[in-house]
Amino acid sequence: MSAAQVWSVDPRTGKRRGQVAVEATAADVDSAVRAAHAARGALADRTVRAAFLRRAADLLDAGKDRLIGTADAETALGTPRLTGELARTCYQLHAFADLVDEGAFLDVIIDHPDDSATPPVPDLRRWKVPLGVVAVYAASNFPFAFSVPGGDTASALAAGCPVVVKAHPDHPATSEAAAEVLRLAATELGLSADVVGLVHGFEAGVELVGHPLIAAAGFTGSVRGGRALFDAAAARPVPIPFHGELGSLNPVVITEAAAAERAEQIGTGLAGSMTLGNGQFCVKPGLVLAPAGEAGDRLVKSLADAVATTAEGVLLDHRMRDNFVEGVTERAALPEVEAPVSPGPGEEHTVRAGFLTVPAARLAADGPHDVLLEECFGPVTVVARYEDGDEVSAVLSRLPGNLTATVHLSADEAAGGGDAAAVLAELTPLAGRVLVNGWPTGVAVAPAQHHGGPYPATTSTSTSVGATAIERWLRPVTYQSTPEALLPPELRDDNPLGLPRRVDGRPER
Repeated sequence: MSAAQVWSVDPRTGKRRGQVAVEATAADVDSAVRAAHAARGALADRTVRAAFLRRAADLLDAGKDRLIGTADAETALGTPRLTGELARTCYQLHAFADLVDEGAFLDVIIDHPDDSATPPVPDLRRWKVPLGVVAVYAASNFPFAFSVPGGDTASALAAGCPVVVKAHPDHPATSEAAAEVLRLAATELGLSADVVGLVHGFEAGVELVGHPLIAAAGFTGSVRGGRALFDAAAARPVPIPFHGELGSLNPVVITEAAAAERAEQIGTGLAGSMTLGNGQFCVKPGLVLAPAGEAGDRLVKSLADAVATTAEGVLLDHRMRDNFVEGVTERAALPEVEAPVSPGPGEEHTVRAGFLTVPAARLAADGPHDVLLEECFGPVTVVARYEDGDEVSAVLSRLPGNLTATVHLSADEAAGGGDAAAVLAELTPLAGRVLVNGWPTGVAVAPAQHHGGPYPATTSTSTSVGATAIERWLRPVTYQSTPEALLPPELRDDNPLGLPRRVDGRPER
């Protein structure tokens, strides 16, 4: 029987654009992984590795018109959004190239022998080495930044790990075009094109995580899909690290003082954040705790005015559209749930943005309203109106892990007044990034960034954005009492590569 065809589909019309590929068989996956495994040595030279990342960024930028046009036709995300996303992707590749050049990510630590210590310390030299071939599962909502050339791929290649990417079915043509660019960049630098592999199909994704030569995996997607792959990675004869980003509600707490001070500004900002990208950002604020009373009413009115003027939008595919419509219908039917602006179906291929309100007391204990504490992918948020701080604490105590948690404070609270510190203390265990007086959509690519959080936000404690994302694909190795002539250059006393290191407890540059 012939392999299933992979089609590019226009979400604006639901019509097929053309066949892109065929779904990979188990033999195809095996071939791609073995080729990537054989290419590991090509990434050993850090200078060449950094040049490869920079060349990939330059070629992506040079081909941006074709790439963005293809991505827009497959995702309906729009040229402005995709232009920014591709620029971010190129910046991220350059940032990892700089990181590779610097070499601090190798985390070189040297302890010379010390017989006076208890117990005595032998000669110890520690650094980090690449794990091996990494499986990358592309995301639907970021066809560049969390897909073939995205953060998982960039950080894995920077660590010296070849990748095999499982393309997302919502943008197969974009995935093929981006993979072609990365493979061209590799061959131009004298590397094997097999340092970047690409496979299509659900079964290919299952085969990939189970392949014995896959050393780790990175995933961005749904809780259901991510948890199944996570369990498969753990159930292997040799389990592997699985760094999955699965789902997040991204709660927001608005203090009564903040609402009284700037209700209209907060309402407008919330509307912009929850509808950005048609609500298809992993850090969309999906639950907002806002005060009851006059200040809260002003905030809700401002939010309603802004959301009501938001144009209907197209979601990434019709399955997501169906899930969104079903999800908001179920939520809106619950007792005491109101819809100041009703979310739901628009025209044949679009959806309407909206939001729901509910008394916070309904969310403080188990019951049918628990569905409001689950992510609903698309342009909708839930505003829970609280009477006092105890209700806020009760709701927060029931939330699972999140990528972000946000609090909006008044000027006095931001200066240390009131219970601001207590609110921050309640939010910190819930998320990997805690924001004050901002909105979570928009994740800067910076060394201090952390894009992760407690489960189910992620399946590990690592980040998928920022410089430290490289740590996911490395493992430490210590050489003990090893003759200098046998040590890798990175660990020799004369530091021939000029690496930042820690020697006998002191930083050395």
